[in-house]
Parts: sequence; C-alpha cells; structure tokens
Amino acid sequence: MALKTICVFCASALGVNAEYRMAAGELGSELARRGIGLVYGGATAGLMGAVADAALAGGGRVVGVIPHVLVDKEVGHSGCTELHVVDTMHTRKALMGERADAFLILPGGYGTLEELFEVLAWQTLRLHSKPMCLLNTAGFYDGLLSFLDGCVREGVLKPEARETLLVADTVDEALAKMEAAAQPAAD
Repeated sequence: MALKTICVFCASALGVNAEYRMAAGELGSELARRGIGLVYGGATAGLMGAVADAALAGGGRVVGVIPHVLVDKEVGHSGCTELHVVDTMHTRKALMGERADAFLILPGGYGTLEELFEVLAWQTLRLHSKPMCLLNTAGFYDGLLSFLDGCVREGVLKPEARETLLVADTVDEALAKMEAAAQPAAD
C-alpha cells in the first residue's frame, strides 16, 4: 500500500527550539513533493500552521479538521484544500484517522500526546493497522521513549505493542520507515 495521506499530530505552538519549526516546514514541503496529502488539526498556529503552510506552498493537498471550540483560539486555516469544522474533539480525531494512511507525530504537548496514545490504543485493539512514527526532532521524545521502554520492563506494555511505534530523527527517515511499514509482509 502506498501512503497517499498522512495525519500529522503536533503542537499549536512553535516551541523554543527552531529545529521543531524547521522540521515541520521540511515535512510539509516533502509531503507536497511526494504527492502525499496532509491531514492535520486545521490551525494556522504553531507547528500545525508551519507544516500546513509548507505543504500548501509546495502545491500539496491539505485537509484540516478543527472543532468549533478551537476555531477562534487556534485560528482555523482558511487556505486548506479542505477545512472541516466539527462539533467535538472526538469527531476531529475520528475524521483525521479515517482520512489517513499513517500517523506522524511531531513535538507537542497534552493534545498531541493524547492523539498519539489514542491511535496507539486503537492499533493495540486492532481497530487499525496504520503505521505510526514519532519524529524525534532534537531528541524531543527521548524521555517519552525511555518511559515506554520502562513500561515494557515493568510488564505493563507488551514488547510487540511498543514496537508498533516507529521512531525517526529526520523527515526522510520517518517517511521511509512508514512507507516500509505500510507494505504488506512478504510470504
């Protein structure tokens, strides 16, 4: 299966490290260059805006999904190819998940982590089998990865569940790992 659309979870803030914004911009540009559509949280703010703006500037297809409650706070991106304004966060995540072939997670806070863990839980429950990858820009997710490895050591997370979360340091590495994971296993 070729990746046609990737859902990106990331912050509605830029963060203090300029590398986060650079990675978001690089990702958006690369998705457009490869003809891979972007599904994301629909905002102009922060890393979300950076990835969407770069994809749009490269001629890419961008689908934003934002709940009414965040339209004013995060400023809904009027330049999206499609912008869906939905009633709830649950509807937002469900629509984003339906529209994507894979999930890529950039730096973010509570909302980003909640989205990450929900799609991980969905996969554990076999509700989907889509590749998921953390873009560990500048080691942003090192502490989280250490925590997850500790969960495996403590016997509360199965090793095979931990292995479903791919990790990459660069945009190219992330896309390569997700493309490889999306391919059917050879018999």
